[in-house]
Amino acid sequence: MLYWLTAWSDGGDFFNLFRYITFRSGGAFMTALLFGFIFGKPLINMLRVRQGKGQPIRDDGPEGHFVKAGTPTMGGLLIVGALVTSTLLWARLDNPFVWLVLFVTLAFGTIGFADDYAKVSKQNVSGVSGKVRLGMGFVIAGVASWWASMYHPEALQYQLALPVFKDTLINLGLFFIPFAMFVIVGAANAVNLTDGLDGLAIMPVMIAAGTLGLIAYAVGRVDFTEYLDVHYVPGTGEILVFVAGLAGGGLGFLWYNAPPAAVFMGDTGSLALGGALGAIAVATKHEIVLGIVGGLFVVEALSVIIQVLYFKRTGKRVFLMAPIHHHYEKKGWAEPQIVIRFWIIALILAMIGLATLKVR
Repeated sequence: MLYWLTAWSDGGDFFNLFRYITFRSGGAFMTALLFGFIFGKPLINMLRVRQGKGQPIRDDGPEGHFVKAGTPTMGGLLIVGALVTSTLLWARLDNPFVWLVLFVTLAFGTIGFADDYAKVSKQNVSGVSGKVRLGMGFVIAGVASWWASMYHPEALQYQLALPVFKDTLINLGLFFIPFAMFVIVGAANAVNLTDGLDGLAIMPVMIAAGTLGLIAYAVGRVDFTEYLDVHYVPGTGEILVFVAGLAGGGLGFLWYNAPPAAVFMGDTGSLALGGALGAIAVATKHEIVLGIVGGLFVVEALSVIIQVLYFKRTGKRVFLMAPIHHHYEKKGWAEPQIVIRFWIIALILAMIGLATLKVR
């Protein structure tokens, strides 16, 4: 919204700063961070009063988690509120990709909110039916995938771009839509599965989002795409403002989510943030790169899939418990040890993802 202040600029004054994505991204980051610090404690107090017993703890989960009983959930409201407020304030609201990522974030966040509300109100870990959640997720992802395709350059429309090899495009035709739907839904659910320890999900989300934000900024500039030898997607640079808001909101949330957590993100946050990562990847034509920078989420999801399939087939388990972070808990790793080591892995994968931006 503040971009419109450029109408008052003569090209050499303070208002001219609002033309720059980097300046507005800095503003979005600080706005979201302040939002988190200002509204974090009041929101947590409200959630604690309204939820009473807080998020129900699984009976079959790690024994160390029973001490977390009574901790409120739905802390994702703080992150989503911060990033939406900062994005609406600092981003260009005539940019379709900004509205695309906001739509996916809010829509998946709504699914997560409904699931969290069902769990808390019924004091049951089941929540909303998995089939209902998945079905709604695919509907949202279908709309978003079609939306993104309509604003991609004609040469890239319905094409799958490969990292590093710019000249290689795979024409998926209309099959690009279900592929992109899978990317968005898969990202949302993978982040959701990762959110099982205090602070575990939010930092890797910020790292992956920051990486994708830099990529979005690069592919949205002709000069950068020529230098880095990547595909040009006009308008995606503005996504960096959204990502900056996510980072600021994420840090504000982490202040309260650091062990021992005063509030859990809940499905409200994990589904919203995962969906946002998927939407950014689809918008920037970097779906495969998301699998690299978000490799931690991929491993978490695969650990669950492998565990379930192997158990159904043999009656035995591959891991002591899935998702895989619980496996390491069972092996005796301390929770902060798991969290910080997973953060390091996420950072390494982000560096590998950035390395796919091949320089001529």
